[in-house]
Amino acid sequence: MSARKHILIVDDEADFRDTLAEQFELSDGFEVTAAGTGEEALTHTAAQRVDIIVLDVDMPGINGVETCRRLRAAGVRAPIIMLTGRTGEADTVAGLDAGANDYVGKPFTFSVLLARVRAQLRSFEQTEDATFEIGPYEFRPSTKTLRTKEGKRIRLTEKETEILKYLYRAGGKPVARETLLSEVWGYNAAVTTHTLETHIYRLRQKVEPDPGNARLLMTDPGGYRLQA
Repeated sequence: MSARKHILIVDDEADFRDTLAEQFELSDGFEVTAAGTGEEALTHTAAQRVDIIVLDVDMPGINGVETCRRLRAAGVRAPIIMLTGRTGEADTVAGLDAGANDYVGKPFTFSVLLARVRAQLRSFEQTEDATFEIGPYEFRPSTKTLRTKEGKRIRLTEKETEILKYLYRAGGKPVARETLLSEVWGYNAAVTTHTLETHIYRLRQKVEPDPGNARLLMTDPGGYRLQA
């Protein structure tokens, strides 16, 4: 994962919730928000995008299954991992039917939960619902758009979208021109590095405040990279 991922932890047990939040904060690549109730989770996700949710099943008020159902109804597409001390098949099915992506039974080791979280994030990044943070923009490949924090939308072409996706997944490392040509255009003898350079130029016109002094889409020897 090339950028810090925003994880929302929802559990009514304060000590457990705080310990889990601390462990994720100490792990590389996570920004953590904690909520004690389903209502708090719904309020938070309405105000800010999250990348993944860890959600306890047994909570007072709106339980985890109902919270999951309401999150999905509200349009939240981020992966949801349910935590439960229950072992019944019916409970697992209820959570999955409500829109959960995975279940982790209590008690568990943090390393197992961390592995599940990272696996869900990797899987989600391949879907059409995925969104990515690129500099000051929210990048949504499925709609071929970048959106600023002020709500301004920048439309991208299909090739511009594919270029940004590949550079994002490189995690800030430079990508050779030949690699981008192969990955974005496939095998096409008529496509040259000039074609790629033209698309990079047009992308910079859209995303850089000063296209002549790039700060986001950088040129490296032999290729390009996104500034982390």
